[in-house]
Amino acid sequence: MRLSEGVSGSRILALGEYSPARVVPNEEICARLDSSDEWIRTRSGIVTRRIAGPDETVVDMAQRAGHNAMCAAGLASEDIDLVIVATSSLPYQTPGAAAEVAHRIGITAPGAMDITAGCAGFCYALAVASDAVRIGNSACALVIGSERPSDMVDPDDRSMAFLFGDGAGAAIVGRSEEPGIGPVVWGSDGSKVEAIAQRPTFAQLRAEVMAGGRAVLPMVRMDGVAVFRWATAEVARVAARALDAAGVAPHELGAFVPHQANLRIIESVARALKLPKSVAIARDIVDRGNTSTASIPLALHGMLERGEVKSGEPALFVGFGAGLTYAGQVALIP
Repeated sequence: MRLSEGVSGSRILALGEYSPARVVPNEEICARLDSSDEWIRTRSGIVTRRIAGPDETVVDMAQRAGHNAMCAAGLASEDIDLVIVATSSLPYQTPGAAAEVAHRIGITAPGAMDITAGCAGFCYALAVASDAVRIGNSACALVIGSERPSDMVDPDDRSMAFLFGDGAGAAIVGRSEEPGIGPVVWGSDGSKVEAIAQRPTFAQLRAEVMAGGRAVLPMVRMDGVAVFRWATAEVARVAARALDAAGVAPHELGAFVPHQANLRIIESVARALKLPKSVAIARDIVDRGNTSTASIPLALHGMLERGEVKSGEPALFVGFGAGLTYAGQVALIP
């Protein structure tokens, strides 16, 4: 048996993003909910979020973000041989988004898969792409987080309706002579699957409709208190383990880019890690809301555009979400 010829490392070559044009401030959300701008800011840190229009589907946004990442890397469609889309808001179970996204961009016959790992999905997808490149199963991979959670949340749910925003972020992962993406630290706590879950399930919906009952639209429900307590306790430990696995000390980081779930969680983890002021901390949640799997690449892309971080510096990524799943790794900023 012949093994694939591996390379010594992989790294992120470039980033791309796509953001819907429509900006929705807290005041617009509060017009429907019994809430206030001050309450939302205090609870989550969110001021505005982007909401997709009718012509901005999960696949549409993934295509645009992926194309932008390829342009930033100076790559053509024939240079990509693996496409991974991380998403939790595709409005159908099959087919997945990755093959269609690849076809639209013009990538011919790549490996194509979707990853559903909640808001940790981008970190999972990045790890899979990095390993594929390192062992020789892929020469260059396109990794995309694309989400439209505004379709998945009850607009009258006071505990969730204000949290989410839509958008897509992408990364090109290619070969490197030196390691540019550290080992992933990932895991899950299946005892808490009910903390973030779609209800009713499609099976329950089908049974209700077949029995002649009234259809209830499936929506994502969340036990916010349980998730907040779990995240503030667990995410810092995952982040510390990711740093140890990469052999990087907190003061050596150029950036900390966690999943943008809640500003209080982000700042709690940063304090627990004792990050110095020299480390830039992503706070994309303020302007974009929680964009799920898209939040890490969107946040890093924005930090680069604003000059808050420098190419070649190590960044710590940590994702966490439904499952409850979590993952973290250190990667060099492209």
